[in-house]
Parts: sequence; C-alpha cells; structure tokens
Amino acid sequence: MANAKPPYDPQMMETLVFAGALPPNGPKPPPTKENLAEHRKFSTLFEPKYDDYPDLSREDISIPGPDGNTIELTIVRPKAPAKEPRNIIYYIHGGGMIMGTRHFLLSEAFPWIKELDAVLISVEYRLAPEHPHPAPVEDCHTGLKWICENSSKLGINAGRIMIAGHSSGGGLAAGTALLARDRKLPVALFAQLLIYPMLDDRNTTASSRQYFGEGTWTGRTNAVAWSWLLPNDDALGVQYAAPSRATDLSNLPTTFLDVGGAEVFRDEVIAYASKLLGQGTQAELHVWPGAYHGFDVYSPASDLAIAAKASRLTWMKRMFYGPPANKD
Repeated sequence: MANAKPPYDPQMMETLVFAGALPPNGPKPPPTKENLAEHRKFSTLFEPKYDDYPDLSREDISIPGPDGNTIELTIVRPKAPAKEPRNIIYYIHGGGMIMGTRHFLLSEAFPWIKELDAVLISVEYRLAPEHPHPAPVEDCHTGLKWICENSSKLGINAGRIMIAGHSSGGGLAAGTALLARDRKLPVALFAQLLIYPMLDDRNTTASSRQYFGEGTWTGRTNAVAWSWLLPNDDALGVQYAAPSRATDLSNLPTTFLDVGGAEVFRDEVIAYASKLLGQGTQAELHVWPGAYHGFDVYSPASDLAIAAKASRLTWMKRMFYGPPANKD
C-alpha cells in the first residue's frame, strides 16, 4: 500500500480538477528560474483591491533592512477611532518563499481586523533564489523589531503582538518567533497563528511522499523551493528557515496550527505541534480531513473551509479577549 493516501474531501474535488492539480493532466511542473517571473506575475492576481474595503485604511511605510536593503510594510487598520492601543497581527505572506508580495492573499486576513478591532501589518521580505536564507527571516525579524520599538507611534499594544502567516508565511512566522526568542526581542510575542505552515526542508515525511506529484503545492515543487532557499542545507541558523529542525521549542508563544489532511505539509505540522507541546509550549492543532493545501482560499464555500476560518477566528478572539462570557 505504498501509494495509499487519505482521499480528498468530496466538496473540494471539483476545484482540484479545475485547477489541474491532479494526474493524469496535472499538476503543472514546478517553477524554474527561467519562468519564475511568470509565476510571480500570476501571484499578483491574488492581491486585494483596497478600495473595496472602505471601512479599512491602508498605509505603506519603508524601514531600513538588515543588509542595507529597504523593507516595505503595509499597515491596515479600522478607520474607526481606537479607544485604546490596538492589538496587532504581524502578517507574513505565503508563496513558498519564492513568490508573492506583502499583499498576496492579504484580504484573507481582513476579517481578523474587523472582528478583533486589530491592526494588521504585512511585511515585504526578500525572496529566494535571488536572496536565500537568511534574508527572508532576517527581514521578517527586522520588521517585527521595528514594530516593537515604534509601538507608541503606531498606536498599538506592543505586549499583544500575534505573529501569523499562511503556508511559507506560517513557516517564516515560526522561524521569526524562534529568532525573536533567541535574540531577546524587547517584548515577547503574544501568540503565533501558523496556517498550514511550511516547516521542513527534508521532504522525508509520509505526506511529502503521498502528495509528491499532486495537489496545489506538490512535494516536487516544495523540493525546488527549499533548494533555492537553502542551497546549503547545513547553513548557519538553518532552524530559523526550517523550524522543524529546531531542537529547542520551549519559551515560545501560545500557538495555533492547522493543516489539511491531504497535503504535503500534514506530517511536519503534526510533528511540530507535538514537539511544542512536549517542550511545554501551549498549542492547538487542527487537521482538516481531506483538505488540500490552500483549501480555505480555493474552496471557500466548502464546509471545511468555513469551519477552519471560524476555528482560527475563535482562537484569536480567545487569545486577545479571553473565553466568551457565560450567558446563563
């Protein structure tokens, strides 16, 4: 039964077939350095039209990067006046660390702003292969440190920063949390939200084999992306690029993790959650049965997508505001 794997959720099959994510006609081959620009251009189609959200304000700022580079941050907040310094969600975008911008799929996080009355700050980090590790995680850490140091000016509560990200953004969020702990960020992170995060460069899990040749993000594409980010897999600080390699997961913020049961990242996310709990870090894990990578974005009307988004938001509310009051 070497090729046995959990089946996809029936509500999601139409999307997978339409996307060409399944054999025999798919999936598309991994990107190459020659056609990467085309893939990156395609990802811009998933950026929000900010004018469609009249109750939110957007501000773009530039800050100094760690290597003489410049880092762009986009700040999105409710237009309504704040009664007190707002909680903050520091968001890191997905795209396999080889594609995407700070605007990529950012509208997926807009409901968090409204429901939590929070400030969302999305960071533009450098991408591989032009900028391999440690450039991406160093940019993310630099942005986080700047936010802590400028919290008063930003009107935020530096003691309540939740770091978050989808896919590779979730992996970078986990790596940034490790880096922030080890470099003793002035204010400890409050929580981390890791949505089907990309955590392990080794591609040795059962799920990486089961979905090596199919899905919206295949094991084959995953291997290419990691080879570009980590051309030297024993690079200094490799655990900040691939958090699954970290041996010390103690003293990290309370963590939410979720992942599809039918995707390449399934087993590394389960293992990471187990390691967090084993070292005393509180963690909540959801494995959505039959869900493929990015299911909540590409199959938004499915029951699992609706449940997943609701569970994340419920957890975020509990983190920021405590359990709901008993109405009895």
